[in-house]
Amino acid sequence: MKLLKDILFKVAIESVKGTTDLKINALHFDSRKVAVNDVFFAIPGVVSDGHDFIDKAINQGASVIICERLPELLKDGVTYVKASNTSEALALMASAFYDHPSESLILIGVTGTNGKTTVASMLFALFKNLGFKTGLLSTVNIKVGDTNYKATHTTPDSLTINKYLKQMVDDGVSYSFMEVSSHGIDQNRTLGLHFKGGVFTNLSHDHLDYHNTFSEYRDVKKRFFDQLSSKAFALVNIDDKNGKYMLQNSKANHRSYALKSHADFQGKILENQFSGLLMKINNHEVWTKLIGAFNGYNLLAIYGVAIELGMDISEVLTEMSKLDAVAGRFEYFVSPSKITAIVDYAHTPDALKNVLQTINSIRTKNETLITVVGCGGDRDKEKRPKMGNIAASLSNTVIFSSDNPRSENPEEIINEIEAGVAAQDYKKTLSITDRAQAIKTACKMASANDIILVAGKGHETYQEINGERFDFDDYEILKDFLTKLNK
Repeated sequence: MKLLKDILFKVAIESVKGTTDLKINALHFDSRKVAVNDVFFAIPGVVSDGHDFIDKAINQGASVIICERLPELLKDGVTYVKASNTSEALALMASAFYDHPSESLILIGVTGTNGKTTVASMLFALFKNLGFKTGLLSTVNIKVGDTNYKATHTTPDSLTINKYLKQMVDDGVSYSFMEVSSHGIDQNRTLGLHFKGGVFTNLSHDHLDYHNTFSEYRDVKKRFFDQLSSKAFALVNIDDKNGKYMLQNSKANHRSYALKSHADFQGKILENQFSGLLMKINNHEVWTKLIGAFNGYNLLAIYGVAIELGMDISEVLTEMSKLDAVAGRFEYFVSPSKITAIVDYAHTPDALKNVLQTINSIRTKNETLITVVGCGGDRDKEKRPKMGNIAASLSNTVIFSSDNPRSENPEEIINEIEAGVAAQDYKKTLSITDRAQAIKTACKMASANDIILVAGKGHETYQEINGERFDFDDYEILKDFLTKLNK
């Protein structure tokens, strides 16, 4: 148990009604989880406002309410803390409640539109292979040493973050790597965390359903680097025009990586094949199992972080050559009939373009490239026609299908995707709403040496339709269909 007064440090408090000299059991922003002597945070949200659930939290035993607006009727025996921002208060108090675990770890945050999962996950694998006990907070999963936990958000809420960081500290973890999303930054989920370094991968069209404009999206990302201390490093991709922008006004030690520009960590792709990538990094050659220029950037980021953290160059290069692709990120296999099947999480125009350009740069053009792709419902609609245009222009055949339609009509989503297809590419396209049927059709259309790309969902093992999640794994379905076709 903690004393309330001990975890209010640094919180912007406007007023307090009641005593802060009381013991508390737990912190919650979900009123359904509140129990006796807990703290409830009333956080305004997009869908609902936590202030509407204050009475429910008190009825369930909450002894402390953190709010931005005091209720008209204050109940006896309850302490009310009016804060200027309750999401900020949650982040700061969660860190204090769990004894500021990020201060006892070497914590690295990775942000950007594409590549966050690959960079964070491969840093975890690299440092584990270098002999360190390591932690990971990513889209795919949460890892504390050798123990895996299921992840539900790119950047978890402040309580979840600090709970797992505390667990990492208790389990003897030295290095932890964390995906940092724009949503997480904007909602103050990373506030109060002590990052030893931050990585910027790239910035392209995404999440404009939430951020409204690209500049707003960019500036939220920049806020992460603005919050780094002078003892941290900021490692950015300066081939991306937003890389230098991220460093403006950042107190952190500035570092850069690039394939095209002069940088602290300079890379050059020597060979790019389906079997792997041969790179030169600062005059050191390394062969890796990863594929494509976009992974060239990811590898440079991984190398840069390792060197900034004082790792031995030769050991880093040796372990980099052993790294496997992350689940759902250019994950591929070759079927018995010699069809190359690729699953990738590409769900933005830039990511899809990168994957298709990589495939086209490797293949001989004597084979057919068949792409299955869709767009998620209740998300950024502006990217849909762009995705359609890219898929059709860079593939021989495209099957537009459902992704996670959520509450939207999947046929209408597909219509919006198709609206971006250039007139000369219409004949290349098909529309099959059922994603499993779309994948099956692609498998039937393919012949020996052809390539099938199933893009958009990657590592996800579900499909979300009208509020329900159904089991659905692109990789397993693709593999199953191709196996059956060869029986």
